[in-house]
Amino acid sequence: MPASTAPGVRLLPNAVTVLALCSGLSGVQFMLSGNEVAAVAAIALAGVLDTLDGRLARLLDATSRIGAELDSLSDCISFGVSPALILFLWSLHDLRVGWVVALVLVVSTALRLARFNTLSDDAEAPPFAGEFFVGVPSPAGALVALTPLATELLLGPGWWSAPVTVAIWTVFSAGLMISRIPTSSLKSVRVPPSAVAPALVLVALVAAAVVVVPFALYPVAIVLYLATIPYAVYRYRWLERHPEVWHVPPRQRRAVRRAHRRLGLLPPRRPLPRRVAGAAARAGRRTMNRDRVGNAGSRRLGLRGSRRRGPDRRGQDRRGQDRPNPERPGPERPNQERP
Repeated sequence: MPASTAPGVRLLPNAVTVLALCSGLSGVQFMLSGNEVAAVAAIALAGVLDTLDGRLARLLDATSRIGAELDSLSDCISFGVSPALILFLWSLHDLRVGWVVALVLVVSTALRLARFNTLSDDAEAPPFAGEFFVGVPSPAGALVALTPLATELLLGPGWWSAPVTVAIWTVFSAGLMISRIPTSSLKSVRVPPSAVAPALVLVALVAAAVVVVPFALYPVAIVLYLATIPYAVYRYRWLERHPEVWHVPPRQRRAVRRAHRRLGLLPPRRPLPRRVAGAAARAGRRTMNRDRVGNAGSRRLGLRGSRRRGPDRRGQDRRGQDRPNPERPGPERPNQERP
């Protein structure tokens, strides 16, 4: 910790973390009082605060070990315990296994945070590993799990608010958090100078939409986030295969990918489908069987293959030289006297 860092500045990221913890836990109180809108909004606000505390700590150079541990505990409560209780009080209590599903979400959040803390100290990770999360982060996982509730607040009751659907979606969200699927990190997002003004206009439009129709963008944002996961998997695997671009900025990486496509340096083709491969194999077997039958017939007729040397009908080999025939007597040799 630098000595020039003021104590108040050092306390600011931890204060934001505590606010995120209070906001997430207050969602349970709002749900107990029947205010479902405030419950979902409290979890969303906790996610925003959780994003800000880490950026503030890095910006102010006020990172500390206690701040990292406090952030993990806050995330476990705000994005594990609180969403699980909200979903149980809303819909999962109608199922016999509803409490089990809620426990699955809490345990998955804890395991995801424990793995994140372990991987953050991994010295053998590749240089580009900081651009990705392993699995869906806990704030995004909590917001994904609350999508059925937000959809009901927007469209009213439907199949998306049925207890069975909510249970399946909750288990799916928990699986995303503990999976090994690489997802994009906001730390790697860089806005170019030419796109700053359009980005600010987009932020203003989103803020206006949140004020006018609070839950209209919620399902759309979740669908867009889930749609980015396949692209993140593609980027991660491409970087694994090209270590020469690990230390290259993202813009230049895109240029390298375009150059590879233009030069035809594409990954190997996929194997043929099962039907085509099976037909080719059957055709090959039929050809081999025909060859075997032909060879067997040739042997019965006394014919020789073209690659084997053998006597022809005249008893001569292909070089025109006489070969000895045991049935015909050879030329007489003079008797040799024994000594």
